[in-house]
Amino acid sequence: MFVLQAAPEVVPFAKTGGLADVAGTLPKYLKKNGVEGAVIMPLYKKVKETTAGLKSTGVTISVPVGEHTLTGILWEATLPGTDIPAYFIQRDEFFHRDGLYVTGDKDYWDNAQRFIFYSRGVLEAAEALGLKVDVFHCHDWQSSLIAVYLKTLYAGRNHFRGSKSLLTIHNLAYQGVFWHWDMKLTGFDWSLFHWKRLEFWGKLNFLKGGIVYADALTTVSPRYAREIQTEEFGHGLHGVIRERASELTGIINGVDYAVWSPEVDPLIPSKFSAGKPAGKAKCKAALQKRCRLPASEAPLIGIISRLADQKGFDLFAKVAPELLTKDVQIVVLGTGEERYHRLFNDLATKHPKKVSVHLTFDNTLAHEIEAGSDMFLMPSRFEPCGLNQLYSLKYGTIPVVRATGGLADSIVDATPEALEAGTATGFSFTKYEPTELWTCLQRALAAWADRKKWAGLVKTAMEQDFSWERSAAEYAELYRKLSGHR
Repeated sequence: MFVLQAAPEVVPFAKTGGLADVAGTLPKYLKKNGVEGAVIMPLYKKVKETTAGLKSTGVTISVPVGEHTLTGILWEATLPGTDIPAYFIQRDEFFHRDGLYVTGDKDYWDNAQRFIFYSRGVLEAAEALGLKVDVFHCHDWQSSLIAVYLKTLYAGRNHFRGSKSLLTIHNLAYQGVFWHWDMKLTGFDWSLFHWKRLEFWGKLNFLKGGIVYADALTTVSPRYAREIQTEEFGHGLHGVIRERASELTGIINGVDYAVWSPEVDPLIPSKFSAGKPAGKAKCKAALQKRCRLPASEAPLIGIISRLADQKGFDLFAKVAPELLTKDVQIVVLGTGEERYHRLFNDLATKHPKKVSVHLTFDNTLAHEIEAGSDMFLMPSRFEPCGLNQLYSLKYGTIPVVRATGGLADSIVDATPEALEAGTATGFSFTKYEPTELWTCLQRALAAWADRKKWAGLVKTAMEQDFSWERSAAEYAELYRKLSGHR
């Protein structure tokens, strides 16, 4: 069985979020489950500049986009450390840019055209390269139209006879919604532009098309699969998703423990494990030094995030003044909305011995924060899966989260009963309110004061297993069910 991962970003080639981690890691673990495969993505400027072993296949494809036929050149490399092929579609007009989807604060004006070309190009590439694909695994709106093309314009091609499509929704908030006249660029008949197909409040919705036409759907956690069927989390597509509920599965993302584990992590100053935890204190001291915070026994709270409303920072803004009256330290890493840049910079200016802010992306510092922090804050409004809380567990950095999506699926709240039973792994709250977050933080700070209780909590957290083996096995079974391979 052969599965082609069609993803707009793939680690280590290009990344803006967790989608890239999934697309770059899942194929390695699928192979262990007997599933052969490859990945295919656009040839971005960054990919050209940083990918070792990148070479042209010599294959050119022709892709109809509206009234024009555009050419693309296919390139190839391999996922590092494997023999799994990675294919790239080159068209510099669309992809030789500094950003993947945005410039500054704005989406690229031609994103519809760019990802129509990419989606249709994936199918043309599969045929040109002679890849007999059993399942096209499409990721998010950028590749959703593949599922539509397979059931319409490409349904009669012998090469795709028997090919199925699976669409993974990584974040329903991003749907690829464009003006209705972009429908002409897709090549689809206008009969598909209605409320049961691709039309969405008078506009063209790429993700909706994938939801309607894909043979199966997944989300990146079981809880999120249920949440997106509600008006609160459905972003206007809850009715469409409910109609496909029988084809919808929630599979929580895994962690690549070859990269994210304090036992093997080359980016942290001292290795440690659940059985030998002493190195964590050295990591904390090193993090305090790097971030110019005083050496202290105070609990160090880590934040690594896109700085946006979705991540709960509107709640944090309201509790931060009270939190910083306590004996705590906070390290922040990330970029996002300007108002949150100002918020954290103001906090660092007012509390230079308590708050250290890094408005950038720094992979080494991300590992150091996971290893050196005592707590990790993720008060998200919604969270399809979340990866940092999973990394935090392995590093003994106790998550403080809102019980939503993958956060609810992965963190066991430290109630007295859970602590007594030895099952607690973090602290969580339910209502999206500042008072709820503050109460949750107070519980975490109270538990920190009991060093014996905290040590037990850390040990339980570090013993959790969210490896890709389990999640990949679930995907492999779903592929087999779709394609008829056993």
